[in-house]
Formats: sequence, structure tokens, C-alpha cells
Amino acid sequence: MNASINQKLANRKRSIEQRIDRFDLRGCDQPMLTASNIHYEIAQRARGIDVGGIGAIHALVRRLGLVDAINDRLHLLKLHLPYHESDHVLAIAYNALCGGTCLQDLELRRQDEAFLNALGARRIPDPTTAGDFCRRFNPLHIQLLFETFDGARRKVWARQPAAFFTEAVVDLDGTIVATDGECKQGMDLSYDGRWGYHPLIVSLANTGEVLRIVNRSGNRPSHEGAAEQVDQVLRLCLNAGFQRVVVRGDTDFSQTEHLDRWNQDERVRFVFGYDASKNLRGLADSLPERVWRPLVRRQRPTLKTQPRRRPENVKAAVVSAREFENPRLQSEDVAEFNYRPTKCRTAYRMVVLRKNLTKEKGERRLFDDVRYFFYITNDWASEPEEIVVQANRRCNQENLLAQLHGCVRALRAPVDNLESNWAYMVMTALAWNLKAWWALMLPETPGRWRQRHHDEKRWVLGLEFKTFVNAFVRLPCQIIRTGRQLIYRLLSWNPHQRILFRLLHVLRC
Repeated sequence: MNASINQKLANRKRSIEQRIDRFDLRGCDQPMLTASNIHYEIAQRARGIDVGGIGAIHALVRRLGLVDAINDRLHLLKLHLPYHESDHVLAIAYNALCGGTCLQDLELRRQDEAFLNALGARRIPDPTTAGDFCRRFNPLHIQLLFETFDGARRKVWARQPAAFFTEAVVDLDGTIVATDGECKQGMDLSYDGRWGYHPLIVSLANTGEVLRIVNRSGNRPSHEGAAEQVDQVLRLCLNAGFQRVVVRGDTDFSQTEHLDRWNQDERVRFVFGYDASKNLRGLADSLPERVWRPLVRRQRPTLKTQPRRRPENVKAAVVSAREFENPRLQSEDVAEFNYRPTKCRTAYRMVVLRKNLTKEKGERRLFDDVRYFFYITNDWASEPEEIVVQANRRCNQENLLAQLHGCVRALRAPVDNLESNWAYMVMTALAWNLKAWWALMLPETPGRWRQRHHDEKRWVLGLEFKTFVNAFVRLPCQIIRTGRQLIYRLLSWNPHQRILFRLLHVLRC
């Protein structure tokens, strides 16, 4: 990092630490907010934006060759007057990174001259034009867009250390994208009575990247089309250099007709939930008690200080007072047996989790209950407890879906048909992937700072989208155009700017 920049960051950090020093009580006899006689003026020459981090994002996009790759592979426009395909794709992704929540927010950036200068753009697409661009897509075009993103993804992965390629963990899940519209082609009633679509999400648990999104009608089952996407993702990960790939999914994704084919590759492992059918419950009931082993969940770390007193459980008190039925977990046991599904020629390992529950009503204990959860896998090496924990970790994908729904706003249906909304989801989800690639591109400098840089990299990778945007994108900047440079002059300081400058150094080299 430039020594001058390093010194300026240290000075700003020292200044803010002096302001928030809790031992400095000067002026505390008066309220803190003392500004008065406030006036507003319009700048003549200076131009500034509130999302100065977008320059680093665009530098990353250019470093990965994403602009040229999109224009070379995706041909949707007969004439480029004035926009290219990359202009549309990146405008939609950047809209999410700049805090936009819908297509209409493109107009805010389109009317911001400083923002246009910051990206070297004469103009960017308006919301209507962006919606028309989404309507030009068909499934083949969306597949080409996935393959273009995969090319950039592999460039990022290629910069990772050897340990990164030990194992890729791929998660599958479906989610409901509800809409209040009445004329959107392909929408239908979902299983819970909501109108909308039912996209399939395929993600990489290692980094949180969205590998595939497949939009489907609202009444389609979760597993529809999943096998085809798994095949594509397996090729992507194995060709990129991963030594093995683990595929995880809930009971809807245990597609037994495909298990034999996936099992033929020794590098592929799968762990799927399996429906607790009558015959499986019978097999579990017939297991001798000696084969069951207690399942020990991960223990909480020992506190080094005095533990806090837990507050009163208000929910439990209400449930007890109103005498609702309340199941309580008493113990968990795990066992296993071999099982060959009807559509398979090979027997696989079936791990069964037995939950021993007690049902209570008010202060009364009603009866004991036993529930079984089954997991089918071709992993014969891991302990049964490890299989259960591996399957349960898939639940972290729910956090990813929450981010795509509520923060990135990728899982929305703003256009008029299934395929156009599919394209919108894919292009907006690029904003989430850019966050992951941003983190993965951070260097881990050898030497005494290696561990610190490694921890920072994992921290950025695990950030929620809103936190990432506030830390690295929402940076007030003055935009200065010189003869050969476009300068982003930061006007404020936050504790994470040192990480930003480390990335910028890598992107310039």
C-alpha cells in the first residue's frame, strides 16, 4: 500500500478515536448535536457521489474480463445504439450494489452526473429499456450468461491457495418468489397458496456464491430440473480443480434415478435427506438398541467470564399458560443401515437420526414421541454423526436465500413473464457474486501479516450484503477527471478502508 495513503488512514483513525474517547468528557454539560445556522449551496465544479466503492467493483469487473466476455458471448441487440449487452447486465447488478431495490431505481443513477462520470459513462439504461432487455432473453441466452459468469468465477478461484480446492460443497434448495401481479406469464399458486414463481437456487457453500438460478412456475416441485443443474455444477467444480465435490439437499432432492450416475465418479459425494416412508420407519424400529449411538452436538465454548443470567423466556410462559402442545427434545440417537432405493442398482448408506420427544400441555406431560430423520449418502468413510452434521449445515443456505430476497433483491419478479424475470434474477444475483469475488481477490501476504489478512478475507466473505455495501461501497467520494486518470477522492473514513486499498493494489498490478 502507498505510504502516503497509509499515513492518511492512520491520521483519520486517530482523529475519530479522539472524538469517541469515553474518558474525554469535555463539553458533556451540553447536548452533543449543536449545529445551527445551516445553509445549503450548489457546487460549481466539484462533483461527488455517495457510492465511491463502485469504482473498486468496476475495476474488479474489468480485471476479470467480464465486460468483453458478456459482449462476446451474449448477442441480444441487433444494433448497439447506444448500449451493449454488458451495459445492461452491469447496470442491473450495480443498481443492487448501490442500494437500489427495484428497476425504477436505475433512474436515480441515470440522473446523477457524478455517478456517470465515475464509471466513465455518457449514460446508462433507463428502467423501461432495462425491462425490455430482460424480455429479450430465452433459456439459451441465460445459459450463455451462466457460462460467462463461470469464466470469471474460475479466474477468481485460480488465485486461491491449494487448500481451497480440497472440497467443494454444493447446496440445492427452492424458494418462493411471490408477486401481487395478475398478468405475469408463468406464475401459479405455490404449495402454500401464494401466487408467484418457484426458482431453484444452486450455491457453493464454501464461498456463498450463487452458481445457478432456475426460474420455474409457482406450482412446480422443488427438484424439477435440479439434476441437470447438478451435472453442470459438477463439471464446473471438477474442471476448476476441486479434488472432490459434495452435493447436499433436503428430501425433495433425493432423486434416486440419478444417484447411480453420480456415484460412478469417485470424486462426487452426496448427502440428501430422505422421506420417512413407512418401510424405512419399520427398518429403523427393527434395529437393535445396541446399534444406536447418542448424537453429541457441538458443545458451546467454555466462558472465561461470569455467565450472564438468561432473561425470562416469555414465549415458553405464554405456551404453558395457554396450554398449547409443546414438544421438547429429550435426546438424539443415530444409527445406520444399507438401503437400495427402487430406482437404484447400488445399495447406499442410510443414516437415521432418532429424536426422542416429550409432548407437554401446560404443566402436564402428555406422552413420549419418537421421530425419525433419514439421510442417504455414498460417503462410507465419515462417522454417522458427521453425516448428520453435514446435512444440517445445509440449513445455512437459508441465510443466503434471505440475503437474495431481502438485501440484494434478486428474487423479485418485476417484468412480465417467466423468462424475463429469470434473467432479472440472474443479473441481479451477480451483485452478490461480485461481493464474494471481491473478498476472494484479497491477497494473503506472506509473513507476519498473513494470518491477519486471512482473517480479514474470511470476514469479508461472510458479511451480509448490507454490511458489505455500507463498509466498501457507500463511501462519499469526490470524482476528479484529469487527462489520464479518473480519481476517486475519499471524503470520509471508516475502519475498513485499509482492506479496500489492499484490493485496489492487487487490481492495479
